[in-house]
Order: sequence, then structure tokens, then C-alpha cells
Amino acid sequence: MTHGRAQALPSRWPIVQAPMAGGPDTPELAAAVTNAGGLGSLGCAYMTAREIEAAATKLRSLTTQPFALNLFVRADAPDEPAAAARVSPILAGFRRELGLPAEAPPGRPAPEFAEQLEAVLRVRPAAFSFTFGAPTRAQIEALQARSIAVIGTATTVEEAELLASLGVDAVCAQGSEAGGHRGTFLGSFTDALVGTITLVPQIAARVQVPVIAAGGIMDGRAIRAMLGLGAAGVQLGTAFMTCPEAGTGAAHRAALATAARTVVTRAFSGRPARGIRNRFSDAFAAVEAAPFPQQQGLTRDIRAAAAAQGRTEIMQMWAGQGAPLGRPLPAAELMALLIAEAELT
Repeated sequence: MTHGRAQALPSRWPIVQAPMAGGPDTPELAAAVTNAGGLGSLGCAYMTAREIEAAATKLRSLTTQPFALNLFVRADAPDEPAAAARVSPILAGFRRELGLPAEAPPGRPAPEFAEQLEAVLRVRPAAFSFTFGAPTRAQIEALQARSIAVIGTATTVEEAELLASLGVDAVCAQGSEAGGHRGTFLGSFTDALVGTITLVPQIAARVQVPVIAAGGIMDGRAIRAMLGLGAAGVQLGTAFMTCPEAGTGAAHRAALATAARTVVTRAFSGRPARGIRNRFSDAFAAVEAAPFPQQQGLTRDIRAAAAAQGRTEIMQMWAGQGAPLGRPLPAAELMALLIAEAELT
């Protein structure tokens, strides 16, 4: 990966399909985007090393072109008994509504980042992206030694400068409009809620590596604007969630079309994330959620049952602020439309 715009990504077009761990992204979606000249991604944050290798094998059966894998740089907080006691009355009420047992079932242990990264090194994707922090310089160099381009996520100029100092090949600038988990790892996430149109040119002016703009980008107009602001590429997540190849559930898909109100909430996982506001997120507006990943474990059965029952007032429905601009097209058609609208040809 070099610093010129045309070479900023290992793909024909400067369009990345955002990693969306936990369901919306699939090998089929990543392959469709990749085969259309973009950089398809798989969010592997919740996968074991073996599952990462299996997912990559599936993806490689669908494309011969470059793709990216993504992980959370995990530094999980220990479970807090006081936090469980604080949130359990709220969660018990939702469990009753959904016909679930009063207590959360035991979950499987969270995957270890080091083991996940070893799987990525074995798979050797064209690119590796990460969020929630930063790997060590040695880990970044190990990836690059295998010709894997390394892309770090930043929500502020300070985070971008730190990532650049560690030697990443590109910085993904995650604006406040972006759906899903916030990548903030330095300081307060509220201080890091900077809009994409403001964040991108500031980061581009301060780091000597390509910048990939993310957050609120749904069509070619926005792609053109970001490239004009100094981005070398763009990353779209919510725009691809309604593609038939995505793993987005039917109720979630329907809700995206009218998602006029999104909110950054810790309700579902314990980490700030942007999704469609509903009764579940409102329930934690005045009550502090348990830390990540404790809250995620405590809500796992609720989230699964709500999704199975199509209960959108309780479901976890990640979405960016641009969701109502989404177009439910096959990924290849959406890519062709984005390329044409952005006048990339």
C-alpha cells in the first residue's frame, strides 16, 4: 500500500464494505463487493481462531480478489457483580416479555485477540483492519511482513496520529454518523463524536498515510465529497446492510428504511454503539450498562430472542445516520451505482 490515492486500497475502486461483526456481513456479501472491484470485509471480532479460518476459506471459495478481515483489539474489563445487580431488574423485565428464563444463560468465553490475530496471519488476507485500540508495533510488523495492509480505526486526530506512529498503512476515520460500535480508544467517546465531514480533512492534514472516510456515506455524492476532502477511499456499512447477500434480519431491514432516529447507546454491549433508538436503548438512558463485554453476555439471550421474534422495540439494530438513504440492491448493482454516481470511471 502506497500513499497515492489510486493505491490506497488493494482493490480496483476506493470503496470498502465495512466489517459488521455479528450478522450483517457474510462471506457472500464480502465476495460480491470484492468481485465488483471494492474491498469486501468480514468482521471476525466474535469468532474463534478456527471460525476465522473457516470463514476465510468460505470467502476464498467465492472470490479470488483481495478482501479484508477485521478484529476488535480487546482489552476487556472484568465482570462487575455490582453492575450485574444494577442491570438485572431491567433485563429481567425484557426476559419475561420474551418468554425467557429469569437469568442469562452462561456464555462462551470471549476470544483472545492474540489467538485471533494468529489466525489472521495464517489466512493472509490482503488487508487487516482493527478497532477499539491498537495492536503493538510488533504485531503490525508481523502482518506487514506477510504483505497484509494494516488499517486502524480512529475517531479523533489524536487517535489517528498514534496509529500512524505505530506504522499502520492507512487510517479509517470513523465519523459520528457511523453505525455500530464507536472505535474510540483515547479519552471520552462523547468528545470523539466528530462528524465525518469535519474529521476527515483534519486527519488527512495530520498523518502521512491514506485516510479512509467512514460514517454517513450512502451514495456517490458523499463518496465524491469525501475524496474531495482528502480521503483516499471510503467505507460504507449501513449502505450494504439491505443487500440480499447481507445477513441482516427481515425486521432490521424494514426498520432501516425508516430509521429517522438513531442513538449512541451502551445498552446492548456495554460499549457505545449507534443503532436505531427503541425501548431497550431507552431503558438504559438513565441506568449505566455493565461494562463490555459483560453487558453483551447478559443481553445475549434477549438479543437473540428479540431478533427471532421480530421485536424491533427490543432488538439490537445497528444503523448509521444515513440509513433512510439505503437502497436494497444486490451488492454488485449497488457497487456499480456508487461507482457511476461518484464518477470514478
